[in-house]
Amino acid sequence: MSKAALVERVAKKGKLSKAEAGRTVDLVLGEMQAGLKAAKKEGRYTVGTFGTFSISKRAARKGRNPQTGEPIKIKASKVLKFKPAAQWKKAAGC
Repeated sequence: MSKAALVERVAKKGKLSKAEAGRTVDLVLGEMQAGLKAAKKEGRYTVGTFGTFSISKRAARKGRNPQTGEPIKIKASKVLKFKPAAQWKKAAGC
């Protein structure tokens, strides 16, 4: 779903103008992003009944260039993971 589609659905369900719904969606996503930034040290950020974001470290490893087959080094990195809450899993049929 695109952000525009989300704003449109929020506007329709909440009986808001698209501008108000857009500001609301931006506010919610902005607060989640701020929460993630604040939780860098902990490595976890839980949003109530939505789910948990976690930061994992991925070790450096060897890989292969798919075009040439030549071995390459892949740098260590951090990745953002998301684990949905139980009610979201249930809604998705998982």
